[in-house]
Amino acid sequence: MNTEILGIIASFLITILLAFPLGKYIARVFSGEKTFTDFLNPFERRIFRWCHVDPAKGMNWKEFLKAMLTINLLWLVYAFVLLLFQGHLPLNPDGNPDMTPDLTFNTAISFLVNCNLQDYSGETGVTYLTQLFVITFLQFVSAATGIACLIALFNGLKQKTTTNLGNFWVIFTKTITRILLPLCLIMAVLLAFNGTPTSFDGKDTITTLQGDTVQVSRGPAAGMIAIKHLGTNGGGWFGANSAHPLENPNYFTNMLEIVSQTLIPVALLFAMGWYIRRKKFAYIVFGIMTVGMLVLLIPTVISEVHGNPEISRLGVSQATGAMEGKEVRIGPAASGYWSIITTIISTGSVNSMHDSSMPVSGLMQMLGMLINAFYGGDGVGFLNYYIYIIIAVFISGLMVGRTPEFMGHKVEAREVKIAALVTLLSAFVVKGFTALAAYYFVHHPNADWAVKPSGWLNNPGYHGFSEMLYQYTSCNANNGSGFEGLADNNPFWNITAGLALLAGRYLPMIGPVAIGGLLAGKKYIPESSGTLKVDSFTFGIMTFAVIIIITALSYFPPLILGPVAEYFSMH
Repeated sequence: MNTEILGIIASFLITILLAFPLGKYIARVFSGEKTFTDFLNPFERRIFRWCHVDPAKGMNWKEFLKAMLTINLLWLVYAFVLLLFQGHLPLNPDGNPDMTPDLTFNTAISFLVNCNLQDYSGETGVTYLTQLFVITFLQFVSAATGIACLIALFNGLKQKTTTNLGNFWVIFTKTITRILLPLCLIMAVLLAFNGTPTSFDGKDTITTLQGDTVQVSRGPAAGMIAIKHLGTNGGGWFGANSAHPLENPNYFTNMLEIVSQTLIPVALLFAMGWYIRRKKFAYIVFGIMTVGMLVLLIPTVISEVHGNPEISRLGVSQATGAMEGKEVRIGPAASGYWSIITTIISTGSVNSMHDSSMPVSGLMQMLGMLINAFYGGDGVGFLNYYIYIIIAVFISGLMVGRTPEFMGHKVEAREVKIAALVTLLSAFVVKGFTALAAYYFVHHPNADWAVKPSGWLNNPGYHGFSEMLYQYTSCNANNGSGFEGLADNNPFWNITAGLALLAGRYLPMIGPVAIGGLLAGKKYIPESSGTLKVDSFTFGIMTFAVIIIITALSYFPPLILGPVAEYFSMH
C-alpha cells in the first residue's frame, strides 16, 4: 500500500514538473513571442486565408462569443447527421448500427460540450468512422474552445483598458496546432508502444486461459485516447474506458493518463501568471485549488484503502482495500486518486467503476464536480473559479464598505448579477433535473421505454438516489463519468441529460467571458492603500470560503439524501 501512495505522490509531482515549462510555453504562444513551433506559421496563415480570417482583427466580447457559439452549432449539426447514419457509412468492420435519434441527440451534444457522457458502449455503439471523425474531432475542438475562451479572459485581465479580447479563430487554431496536436502525438506513440491498438482491423478472436473463446474489439484507439485525456474529455474508445486493458494496459499507462489529464489545466494556471504578468496571483490560485483537491482526495483514498465496513463485520479480511469494481493491477489507492482527479478536472474517464466506490468517495467525487473549479477542464477550470472570485470580491467590498475592485476595474451590479445567475442556474439544473428523475422513477418505475424491466436503477434507496444525482451533476460539470448502475440509454435520460449538458457548458463559458469583457472596457483605477490585494493569501482563503459556502448552501439537501445517508446507513 505504501507503494501505491508513493505512486500518487509521484504522479502529482510529475504533473507539476511538466506543467511549469508547458505553462511558460503556452504564455509565449499566445503572447506572440518566438517558440520552437514557429515553423507552423505558414501552415496557420494558409488556414486563415482559406477560411477568410483576418488574424490581425480583434474581437470584443460579444463578437468573440458569437464566433464561438456559431461554430459550435455547426459542429452539432455535423455530428448529429453522421451519428444518425453511421451504420450506412464506411469504416464499420464490426457492422455497428445507426444510433437512435434520442441517443444521437445525447451523444452529439455530449462530445460537443467536452462532457463525453456515453450512453452507448464505446466499441459497439459507434463505428471507426464516427470514432475518428465525430468523437475524436469533437474532443479536439471542444478542448480548444475552452482554452480559447480562457485566453480571451486573460486578454481582458492583461490590459488596463481594452475592448479587444483577441481573435477567436486565431486562438482556437493555435491551440490545436501548437498545443493539442504535438502533445497528443507524443502520448499516442507512448500508448501504442505499451499495447494500445492502432489498427483498422475488426474484432479479433482470442482464447482465454480458461479455454473460452471471446471476440475482442480493436481499432485505431491510441490517438483518440490521447486527446481524450489531454483535452479533459474522458469518453473511452472502449465501454469500460480506462479500466479496459487495451485502453490502459499497465501501471505506466495509468500514470501517463492521469498526468496527461491534469497537465494542461495546471499549465494554464502557470501560463496565466506569465501572460498577465501576475505570477503571485497565479500561484495563489494554484495553491487554493491544490488545497481543495487534497480536501477531496485524502478522505477518498482513506475510504477506499480501508474497505467496506459491512464486509469487515463479517470477519472477511480487506487487506487490499475496497476492490469491488477496481482493477487488481491498479489498486484502490491509485483508483481513488484517479476518481478525484477525473471529477475535479472534468475529464470523466474512469479506471474503476464509480458506482462501486465507498459512500465517502462518491460524496467527494460529486463535490468535485459541483464545485467544478479545482483545476477544472481545459480552460473552463479557471473560468468557473473566476465566477467565485467575482463573488468573493463583491462580498469583500461589502465587508469593508467600499466599491469592489478587481485588478484595477470596478465590479458593479451588472458583473455580480451575471456571476450570481451562473451560480444559481447551475444549482437549478442539477437539483431540478434530479427531482424530475426521482419523481418519474417513483411514479413510473416500469415505463415502457425503460431499458430494464425493473426500472431505471440497479440499486434502491440512498444509493439509487445518488445514481440519479450523480448523472446530472456530471452533466452540469461537463464531466461524463457516471454511477453506472443507472440504466441511462432511454429517451428520458438521453434528452434531459442533453439539455443539462448544454446549460452546464455554455452558461459558465459565456458568463466569465462577458464579465471579463465588461470589466476590461472600464476605466483603469491605479492601486492605492485601500485596494483589495487579490494576490494575497488572505484573498485566496476568502475565495475558498466562498466556494465552500456556496456549494454547501446549494447542494447540502440532495447530498444528505444520497451519499451522506448511505454512509451512515453502513455505520
